[in-house]
Amino acid sequence: MLTGQKIVIIGGSSGIGLATAKLAAAEGAEVVLASRAAQKLEQAKATLGPDANVSTYTLDITSEDQVRSLFAELGAFDHLVVTAAETSGGPFLTTATSAARQLMDNKFWGQYYAAKYAAPHLPPHGSITLFSGVVAFKAMTGSSVLGAVNAAVANLGQTLALELAPLRVNTVSPGIIDTPSRAGMAEEARSAFYSSVAAKLPVQRVGTASDVAEGVLYLIRNGFVTGTVLHVEGGHTLI
Repeated sequence: MLTGQKIVIIGGSSGIGLATAKLAAAEGAEVVLASRAAQKLEQAKATLGPDANVSTYTLDITSEDQVRSLFAELGAFDHLVVTAAETSGGPFLTTATSAARQLMDNKFWGQYYAAKYAAPHLPPHGSITLFSGVVAFKAMTGSSVLGAVNAAVANLGQTLALELAPLRVNTVSPGIIDTPSRAGMAEEARSAFYSSVAAKLPVQRVGTASDVAEGVLYLIRNGFVTGTVLHVEGGHTLI
């Protein structure tokens, strides 16, 4: 149980972050949600219910000043989870450099800032959980930038596990997960994509936000796990 522990989830207003918040709150944790969209944060808070101990903060994770200010305001807490990230892909030769830089700012530098400014407020028994992704470990056409960024996050997590010890630092690497991040796709196209991926995976389905959230809770709970990249991808790297 996580009763009496305070968990900060950046990106907690939807998808994997919100699923993690639900599990943590159900175990008695105090949950702090941070993301860009104030309206989505309020919806997330309502979803968690009146009995959950939840507070919300608006945050642009690409702003170092905002990240620094958030943790200065929050003070001491027990665990940090950073699921916030916009992802994108496209052919290497035709992807605008500005788009590649934006992805790096969001997914790598955002997590870098969060870990840097959270660490001084975390106890020795606490933890940081970062997010990489399957394309860091399985090359896929159209994912050159995202794969490189995900690989950078995974290496950052392992290095910080040494530098910040005994504070534990781990990284989750999800595969294809059915979350609102693909809401921009037409429903028919999204369904066809998920079906095609599911047919190839050993588990015969794509993942859910709850699948990944269970992995996050494992990393938070287990005090003997650090420097780990936890693959929650249904065997995607095997195919």
